[in-house]
Amino acid sequence: MPSIIIKDTEHFDIGLRKFKRACEKAAIIPDIRKKEFYEKPTEMRKRKMAAAKKRARKTNRINNFGRQRSYR
Repeated sequence: MPSIIIKDTEHFDIGLRKFKRACEKAAIIPDIRKKEFYEKPTEMRKRKMAAAKKRARKTNRINNFGRQRSYR
């Protein structure tokens, strides 16, 4: 859990913003959302495979974009 130091002259709102930024840097929120519900190992594998396929399609699309011929 990230901790912050608030000076005596700072307002609560500033401290809250600092804490939110520290939580974002530590990637706490995505981790909590990921662990909010149990995910079966098969579902996890399917999700990871789908993400890998999507990444592969994206890299292929980017790499092949300049090599296509236009017959106009």
